Amino acid sequence: MSFNPNRREFLKTGLATTAVMMTGGAAGLVGGVEAATAGFPDIVVSRGQSPAALARAAVDALGGMKRFVKPGNKVVIKPNMSFAREVGSGCNTNPDVVAEVARMCVEAGASKISVLDNVLQNANDCMRMSQIPARCEGIPKTTVRVVSAKRMFREAAVPNGQKVKRMDVISEALEADVLIAVPVGKHHSEAGVSLSMKGMMGLIYDRGSFHSRYSLHEAICDMVTVLKPHLVVVDGTKILTTKGPGGGGKVLPLNLVIASQDMVAADSQMVALGTWYDRKLQPSQVPHIRIAGQRGLGRMDTDKLNIRNIQV
Repeated sequence: MSFNPNRREFLKTGLATTAVMMTGGAAGLVGGVEAATAGFPDIVVSRGQSPAALARAAVDALGGMKRFVKPGNKVVIKPNMSFAREVGSGCNTNPDVVAEVARMCVEAGASKISVLDNVLQNANDCMRMSQIPARCEGIPKTTVRVVSAKRMFREAAVPNGQKVKRMDVISEALEADVLIAVPVGKHHSEAGVSLSMKGMMGLIYDRGSFHSRYSLHEAICDMVTVLKPHLVVVDGTKILTTKGPGGGGKVLPLNLVIASQDMVAADSQMVALGTWYDRKLQPSQVPHIRIAGQRGLGRMDTDKLNIRNIQV
């Protein structure tokens, strides 16, 4: 079974090899070829009441964490923990989902697991109220940190960027062997939704320029040509359907978790399953999802993908 290309080698060369394989109507990109060759589903949706059990069941049904994390790998997990909001507000990823993903990485043999975010509010308040550090305490080889100091970032080229050509990224994310996105499903006032792709903005230093200097949706798509997660685990246990990303809006309990190695497919599935401002949306109605699909960064035509639904 092949393994995802080393992220550090990608950044050294500035080149990404895109391999698309078709089988049974399903396709995969780099890091997605195994789905086509080994018969794994493209997307897993697990439903039930325990966030931790949902996360584990979804990843297991996708082939297990050992499919993505190899012994000795350095792993970066990117959740949402940018807001000083209580668990269940839909602003931050459920801490039990994050902790379970970290545990699975330990079981797969990871040498180091870093849970990172460049938060938008007071760091101590965000850490405390999200409860992510508390739930990850005691998990071997795992640290949870807010990264905001400029010295912790370094410039990365975006060779396939159409607008964004360079950006400052958390150094540890650039050096990781495996990047795992663990966003919560939530509305976003400018991006429409904030899921795995939009959430990668928490790994860059100057988010403001994405809003002011570029088209936000195009900038997101440029960014994820470099910060492209190997695995996406979307927390859909409680989604924020209005007044995102900071919260205070309507929270809808869906009691589900989505797993995929295709960030576009995962985000598309969450959009399709959620309700946003009391109405249903198609993935193509979210510009950055549509653009990412058009640029070949993943699949948004989820009706043509192999989706496995499981009850936990």
